[in-house]
Amino acid sequence: MRHLQPCVCIAGKVIVKDKLYSQPNAGLFLMNQFLSNLQSSLLVFSCLILSIPSVLLGESHGTTLNPEEANSSIEETILTEKKRQGASPSISKALKHEFLIRITHDKLDEKTFKLELKAIPSAKSTEPSLDQRINSFIAPITDTISSLVFWSPAVPNLQVDILEDSVKELDILQHYQEDGIILEDLPNLSIENLKEQLLKRSKHLRIKRELPEVRPLENRAGSKNNWRAAANGKFVVPCQSTVPAVVLWLVTGAIIFTLYLRFVNFRYFRLAIEIVSGKHSDPTDKGEVSHFQALSAALSGTVGLGNIAGVAVAISLGGPGATFWMIIAGLLGMSSKFVECTLGVKYRKFGEDGRTYGGPMYYLRDGLAKRGWGKMGKIFAIFFAVMCVGGSLGGGNMFQINQAFAQFVNVTGGPQESWAQGYGWLFGLVVATLVALVIIGGIRSIAKATSKIVPLMCGIYVLAAIVVLVARINEVPGAFALILSEAFNPQAVTGGFVGVLIQGFKRAAFSNEAGIGSASIAHSAVRTKYPASEGLVSLLEPFIDTVVVCTMTALVIVVTGQWEVGASSFAEGVSLTSDSFESVISWFPLILTLAVLLFAFSTMITWSYYGQQAWAFVFGRGRPADLSYKLVFCLCIILGSAMSLDKVIDFSDAMIFAMCFPNLIGLYFLMPEARQELKIYLRQLQRGRPAESK
Repeated sequence: MRHLQPCVCIAGKVIVKDKLYSQPNAGLFLMNQFLSNLQSSLLVFSCLILSIPSVLLGESHGTTLNPEEANSSIEETILTEKKRQGASPSISKALKHEFLIRITHDKLDEKTFKLELKAIPSAKSTEPSLDQRINSFIAPITDTISSLVFWSPAVPNLQVDILEDSVKELDILQHYQEDGIILEDLPNLSIENLKEQLLKRSKHLRIKRELPEVRPLENRAGSKNNWRAAANGKFVVPCQSTVPAVVLWLVTGAIIFTLYLRFVNFRYFRLAIEIVSGKHSDPTDKGEVSHFQALSAALSGTVGLGNIAGVAVAISLGGPGATFWMIIAGLLGMSSKFVECTLGVKYRKFGEDGRTYGGPMYYLRDGLAKRGWGKMGKIFAIFFAVMCVGGSLGGGNMFQINQAFAQFVNVTGGPQESWAQGYGWLFGLVVATLVALVIIGGIRSIAKATSKIVPLMCGIYVLAAIVVLVARINEVPGAFALILSEAFNPQAVTGGFVGVLIQGFKRAAFSNEAGIGSASIAHSAVRTKYPASEGLVSLLEPFIDTVVVCTMTALVIVVTGQWEVGASSFAEGVSLTSDSFESVISWFPLILTLAVLLFAFSTMITWSYYGQQAWAFVFGRGRPADLSYKLVFCLCIILGSAMSLDKVIDFSDAMIFAMCFPNLIGLYFLMPEARQELKIYLRQLQRGRPAESK
């Protein structure tokens, strides 16, 4: 078989076979190659896909940064503006005040909106703390990596400038110190009259740039918390919804796998339940854990704060209709899980001590090597492993413990009154000790713990949701009607149909992680001789995570009407979900705290296994390497609970989602093997062998 040479995209040109082509000529060359060798050309096409974000990033004038569930106003606009104008102090900081604006749409008129300007005192400048210094040091690296991984096209923005002279002498009275003061309230504005009306009616705001053609978006479906902060004396408000390329990459892969495997996610759902219940299992097969334990371990790595807080943010930003598209994306993601987990079992390795070693690192290296792309496979595998180690220490560790401690502080009196405030290191030390006791035994002890924790925490959470829905049974039909109507005919405030579609797909992709490849590491440890058997079990993971748990959260938020309050961050999302449940179950905040702690604990122990497997792939197997990683992991728990390393966690999130790029490329080339393994397993079931071997 004749193979294509790797291609590299630089400064808008493509290098193929050591020759530099302009984009049109390169396109003709690659088209001829594509027609002559279809499968090999897919690899080149994948390389081009990976290069698109970086090329467009360099050519665009307004690249948008989209970290997971970030505030669409602050993260997507302020960070962009800071990039353009440098890191110079903002006008608001120099004037010892922070300025915020709120855009509220007129529900009866599609063109008009209200603009409010608010001022609050800036925090007193003090010596930067250690975590602030670390955040500041890593910020440029984080912003660069995140802008590549979470790249999305630039969108039209409305830019409103603050008149420096008008606020220079501003002094806020003592009784307004905490909440600030509304400086201006300007109703009946439109894009057509905005510049003129600000000149006539506003003392502090002006339009100095060209106006967009459409009115600006509200920050969320509800407008009660819809405040945007200024950067360098300017407010930049998006006028159109945008989607990170990584979400499109994941959802596109899920659609392709669903069609290629002829809707395996629906056709064999019942068989998956039979397998996980032990009906077709053989305890003498090679492996370390049962089907149920492997599923529980993988679920504990995905079911977590995203199901509680992330759903609240998605509904706030996209409206109730985001729930529908979240379910659709979850169902499609089941097919991605099948492919990656089937391949994970097929290409796994066994150590001399009987331990299993599997995951994308192995099927990328060995699977692509079988097709003559050994070097490419090794590069993809090492890249995946390095990203996995970084992700396990941040998003799978420090973020979890940080949010768990924050919820613990809130339930014990809040930041001002809680006895736990300032003792994050002690909280982290206790949790690190508990985590160490579990992970020291490897996947067997992790699976034993998660097989008890996951059913317990999911059961309690879903039961509480059912109680709320029963108590508000009269509101349930209306909630379903609202979800369906908003899915196809949403309010303009949410960015229209595209806006609600984006939020639903985004939440599902970030929640169940289908296509990222991490779950296949846990599923690879299963006891089975048929790789497709565990692939079918893995179908249940996105279903439970997204279709069940996320949907229950969404229904509670919609039924109780709390979605109109709005949330734009994980902290606000937890509070919003807590308030939704508390409206029916007064003592639910205690249950939610327990759920957050259990979610965080189970996520940490599972991601410790993911990270340890990736660590072993890069640095070699053995007790010293194993213990060194686990020591670093436990130290990060203490560090994460005592410090707010936002930039470190953002960097880690980017690393987690960077895993999906090499993983999905590998899955595209290896998916025929997954389909073949499914045929083999179904053939054996028809002969009765798996059932007889039980």
